[in-house]
Amino acid sequence: MTARTLLLTALAMLAFAGNSLLCRLALRDGDIDAASFTSLRIVSGALTLWLLLRLRGSATPGAGSWPAAAALFAYAAAFSFAYNSLDAGTGALLLFGAVQISMLLWGFYRGERLNRLSTAGLLIALAGLLVLLLPGASAPATGGALLMVLAGVAWGAYSLLGRGVADPLAATAGNFLRAVALALPLSLLLFEHATWSHNGVIYALLSGALTSGVGYFIWYAALAGLKSFQAASVQLSVPIIAALAGVVLLDEALSLRLALSSLAVLGGIALILCAKQRA
Repeated sequence: MTARTLLLTALAMLAFAGNSLLCRLALRDGDIDAASFTSLRIVSGALTLWLLLRLRGSATPGAGSWPAAAALFAYAAAFSFAYNSLDAGTGALLLFGAVQISMLLWGFYRGERLNRLSTAGLLIALAGLLVLLLPGASAPATGGALLMVLAGVAWGAYSLLGRGVADPLAATAGNFLRAVALALPLSLLLFEHATWSHNGVIYALLSGALTSGVGYFIWYAALAGLKSFQAASVQLSVPIIAALAGVVLLDEALSLRLALSSLAVLGGIALILCAKQRA
């Protein structure tokens, strides 16, 4: 891995974790409502990706698809509403775990078979999520947890729909643009509950333009220098970065339950990735 690829990868992981931090920061103190955050994030992301395509000097007319846009919108909306009640680290772990496990189960449904190491990894990861969700003093809010799992499943579907596209950046821009048509009606429907503040709007715009739009652009640039195994493995760092940043920047508690769950979920997924690499 070259120094350039390493730098791009590190920046992309910080951007992905930054989405959790910005959303939680915006919603924790009521600076903005979840529906408005979702709409502003998608609109600013679409504008940023369109600008990046223009600067690149190329665009693919009609790139993306409505099914992918619907999955993107479902992810962004569930993500935002979940962070009304979840800490940044807990949300990132639930999201990441649900993404990886849903994609793995889809592959199993399509005929891919797990060896013993992959099966052990899947069971460990599922057990980690179960431990996190069990009732208790440090358990996350049930509604928020279920919404974040839904967000993870939607992002997994979005990732599967995007496999093999010729121009990932153009496809993402097209999907964001289509998702605007889905996000704005949500904000109109919940307009009477809308809450806006200067800080909330800035957090939403940063999430869409910087940690989503620019973050995806950087990630696509990093992928050119990464093997598939490396690209999958490095994303294990995102929940850890989000959890640690939540403790330092948002004064969130790092509970023993979250630490053990993180170890199980990320360790289980790492075992699955190792098994795939060997295969």
